[in-house]
Amino acid sequence: MPVIKRYSGNPILTKDDVPYEVATVHNAGAVKFGDKYMLLFRSHLFNGRSVIGIAESTNGYDFKVHPEPFMIPSDEGEFKLYEEYGVEDPRITFIDNEYLITYSAYSRYGVRIGLAKTRDFKKAERYALITEADYRNVVIFPEKFNGLYVRLDRPHSEISPWSIWISYSPDLKYWGESKVIMRPMKYHWDEMKIGPGAPPIKTPKGWLSIYHGVFPTMDGSVYRLGAALHDLNDPSKILGVSDQWILQPEEIYEITGYVHNVVFTCGAIPEPDGTVKIYWGGADKVMCAGEAVINDLVNLCLNNSREAL
Repeated sequence: MPVIKRYSGNPILTKDDVPYEVATVHNAGAVKFGDKYMLLFRSHLFNGRSVIGIAESTNGYDFKVHPEPFMIPSDEGEFKLYEEYGVEDPRITFIDNEYLITYSAYSRYGVRIGLAKTRDFKKAERYALITEADYRNVVIFPEKFNGLYVRLDRPHSEISPWSIWISYSPDLKYWGESKVIMRPMKYHWDEMKIGPGAPPIKTPKGWLSIYHGVFPTMDGSVYRLGAALHDLNDPSKILGVSDQWILQPEEIYEITGYVHNVVFTCGAIPEPDGTVKIYWGGADKVMCAGEAVINDLVNLCLNNSREAL
């Protein structure tokens, strides 16, 4: 039985659901906003650059896309310089009574992470560029630890495999005390690179993190999803990493698309009944959804675990 049960109506969003011209809909951050489910999704325009759209739903599966993008590359100040080529792959964390949005900012100088804030999902207020190049996949924990914000990220490095790091901040702008906490495993399903996916979810046994892992094959790379569990009080301590993946490309909309053989998550929403709705981009072209039991994911991390480092 699969760990993640795919929604029968997948894909939940395609370019045909967007009321403005786009080539793709994928890699969406997800969050509950009152009684609505909100998606902030990435779309390629027909010039190849990316914007972030917004969609909402009352049941988490049937989404209506707003008539205009939520974020486009900035035309002001340093954000203009570093968002020249597009804004991509948002993650959303609710903390301090506001929604934090981390996103990839692409330019001729590489990829940095921007941080924006919103309270109403009507507009995003850019706050800071919180990394230098080249960083991707920044997720912020929804609680502070010893008065500090905490994030997971994935710097680009060919010296050491693409690994997951942790950093701390007093103000969301200046980050430090960084260290690597999880690495790819040689000749394993995630041996090429790993990166944070959805912002961590608090459970009684630890913080559940859904991440992506990449494996190189003779026919190109395969992107899958996995799970890790962090200590409740010290998120730099990983209690376990599931030895098996929890989702891989199997459906035609995940195998064939803009980038073949990809499932890639930026958002997951825990539900009161102990399940979690997980949202992923399929082949960098469409948005998909599925459901898992949170305890099943936690147990995989604790009882069927590989080494984190």
